[in-house]
Amino acid sequence: MIVLADISVKYGERVLLDSVNLVIGIRDKVGLVGRNGAGKSTTMKIIAGDVRPDEGKVSRPSSSTLGFLHQEMNIPKGKTVLDEALTAFAETKALEHRIEEMHKEMETRTDYESADYERLLEEYSLASDRFTILGGTAMEAEAERVLKGLGFKSSDLQRLTDEFSGGWQMRVELAKMLLQRPDYLLLDEPTNHLDIESIIWLEGFLKTYTGAVIIISHDKQFLDNTTERTIEIELGKAFDYKAPYSKYVAMRAERLEKQLSAYENQQRNIAQKERTIARFMAKASKTSMAQSMQKQLNKIDRIEIDDSDTAVMNLRFPPAPRSGQVVVEALDLEKRYGNLTVLDKVYFKLDRGDRVAFVGQNGQGKTTLAKIIVNEIAATGGQVIMGHNAQIGYYAQNQSETLQSNLTLLETMENFSPPEMRTKLRSILGAFLFSGEDVDKKVSVLSGGERARLALACMLLRPFNLLVLDEPTNHLDMLSKDVLKQALADYDGSLIVVSHDREFLSGLTNRTLEFRDRHLYDHIGDVNAFLEKRALNDMRQVELSTGNGASNGNGAGPKRELDREERKRLMRNVQNAERRVETLEKEISEMEEKMAEPAVYNAPDYPSFMQRYEQKKKELASAVATWEQAMIAVE
Repeated sequence: MIVLADISVKYGERVLLDSVNLVIGIRDKVGLVGRNGAGKSTTMKIIAGDVRPDEGKVSRPSSSTLGFLHQEMNIPKGKTVLDEALTAFAETKALEHRIEEMHKEMETRTDYESADYERLLEEYSLASDRFTILGGTAMEAEAERVLKGLGFKSSDLQRLTDEFSGGWQMRVELAKMLLQRPDYLLLDEPTNHLDIESIIWLEGFLKTYTGAVIIISHDKQFLDNTTERTIEIELGKAFDYKAPYSKYVAMRAERLEKQLSAYENQQRNIAQKERTIARFMAKASKTSMAQSMQKQLNKIDRIEIDDSDTAVMNLRFPPAPRSGQVVVEALDLEKRYGNLTVLDKVYFKLDRGDRVAFVGQNGQGKTTLAKIIVNEIAATGGQVIMGHNAQIGYYAQNQSETLQSNLTLLETMENFSPPEMRTKLRSILGAFLFSGEDVDKKVSVLSGGERARLALACMLLRPFNLLVLDEPTNHLDMLSKDVLKQALADYDGSLIVVSHDREFLSGLTNRTLEFRDRHLYDHIGDVNAFLEKRALNDMRQVELSTGNGASNGNGAGPKRELDREERKRLMRNVQNAERRVETLEKEISEMEEKMAEPAVYNAPDYPSFMQRYEQKKKELASAVATWEQAMIAVE
């Protein structure tokens, strides 16, 4: 187990962690929660050994292994996606090499009766067993399974990691950690770069994970589905709840309510005793009794109410300048990337005051259309017509990542600010919970949530009447999400928001635009009306849905037909697996025929023969498993 004892961390006068004590068991599934900047990532870095606390001690068994996925990882370049993922099997690869060396040595040696040869056989047997336990016979198949679970296609596996965005490179790093299967798996915001299908796959993987898992996430459903324990970091203290996130919220409210009730009762009793003591002290005959009562009162353990961080940013969008009746219109819009068509002659119009949610499966073009509208990328065909006096405010998925790390918060705001706003920068930062000396901090020291707040603050420095937000809730804590939603509800301009968060979208828009099979399907009403019309329970089902044809409210539509190349690839996998099984079965059958002859047991190469026989059986078991997986994929 991992033990944190009396951990304290200070940054200047600010106490981030104050004598925190925690124990993480070898099978614990823990959600680490708290406000942005509360110290969650710092706590995780201390557990991983990347940061040393100012006081206290962290202990972990020296033989245990640990994997840490964090937000500032250096992704190696120059290898294919598959080869980079296979680096997770460093120990297994070394064992494979050693087994090959020993196998060659056994083929050439003749001192079968020597103690040295006996030691070689023993090492060979142990290495073979360890190789099998580590999954050495199916390394590549396992790597492919995990990479595909995290969203990579078969055609991606031989591409260089250099060709992918930072978010996809982070998926490669996550795949490597999952393949290594460390005793302690630490994941800081693992879902930020994942689509919904990958999130659901990761949930399934973590549910059956045999080691300990510690997760920082602002995705309530993900935490509920993967954790059994919640540790809240608040104002330097750690509060431990033996429950997943939703139950923790209820338990926390109950704890604070009971604490407040006990505090108020004690305060009433203390006040009553103090009045009695004051009356007795006024009488000479009662003085000794009063002094005795005072001593008893002084010994009472006073109940203290735990401090709560209830500070929230004060977000209010500026009044929107009046635009024309039509804010933006897209005609016969196309977007292709090579042979891949994302949008196929789509039509879209946004009138003044419209509030539209973009929903649908990842890769269907939601972000692409948003970027075309704000002129971040060009369309392949068709045109976008901006309405009269249309002024755009845009928040991208990676908006906070584009901030310059070497600048201070105030310098960052100055770079975005027009001259007339310069005098208001400190007050705006204060409204976003950056006050006093905070404005002189470097962007590099901010947490993900603090960077997101800063990016939102920068966006408010210029007027706009069309607000385009792409996954704006990434990195924001629960309270900040609520504040942003209320500010958007009060905003009087036109709105486009891309999100897969049903709770955030609920009641926020009056139109829902579904992206499906390169086309757009327009639905009147917010996300709840859309889900009811489509007879779906939640956004996850929307993003997993791949129905064809126009939506008519009769469900998600038929399953996607495999294209010709995809079907060919899957059938090749089955055929290759079948051939491998047939080959191994034939080889094993031939070896068993030899074993029917008594002479084989007296032959000099009998030990190595049996080693090869056992190895073939293990390879056959792995090949059969691969064939089964291939058949499941086809079916």
